[in-house]
Amino acid sequence: MSFISPIQTNPDGSAKATGSQRVLGKDDFLQLMVTKLRHQDPLKPMEDEDFIAQLAQFSTLEQMSNIASGIEASNQWDYLQMQSMNNVMAAGFIGREIEADFSGVYLNDQNQPTVSYYCSEPARMLEFQIIDAEGNVVRTLTVEDANAGNGNVQWDGKDERGNRVAEGFYTVSASGTSLAGSSMTPRLSLIGVVSSVIYRDGVAFLMVDGTEIALGDVKTVGEPGGSSGGE
Repeated sequence: MSFISPIQTNPDGSAKATGSQRVLGKDDFLQLMVTKLRHQDPLKPMEDEDFIAQLAQFSTLEQMSNIASGIEASNQWDYLQMQSMNNVMAAGFIGREIEADFSGVYLNDQNQPTVSYYCSEPARMLEFQIIDAEGNVVRTLTVEDANAGNGNVQWDGKDERGNRVAEGFYTVSASGTSLAGSSMTPRLSLIGVVSSVIYRDGVAFLMVDGTEIALGDVKTVGEPGGSSGGE
């Protein structure tokens, strides 16, 4: 017993792209117009006005397609040019002192990232959670009797069980308790001298005291010893 499938198929049996699955371009529009001319009624040929109108539509469609392609190419070129400029500019930060906000650290098979922070008041205890890409807390670092101002705590790259975790970027979440017992949040802020610049996937990162800082996170740049770390 045979049946008629409601789905249009190609000669190889695969489903044919129809409706919203297919996007008409200028070549499709031209093919439709040529097909219409080829099969028009000889007794009722297309009027000149209709033919001119369809040619105008095709010309407009072609121009819009070319403009869209040009804009896409221009945006890609602008991005590459801006990225190259940022990479060149990054080298000028070496030896300069920067202040930057950061949200996490990058761990590789050799480094021990430093979590830097700034407290506006003394704290009874500070807590820093190291969070992986899946949102899991792999390690909690604590600092007791923290002074006001800048401070840092080093992460050895291991989890709570003492196992070295995988290479990658880890988010840092900070919280704390003031001397009066109220909740407080230290600001993840790094102040230090840029020792080198590293490039990963074509993007430049500044190396400061073992911590990688993206250019977009830099707040101030100056001579060594010129930053205070305050708001």
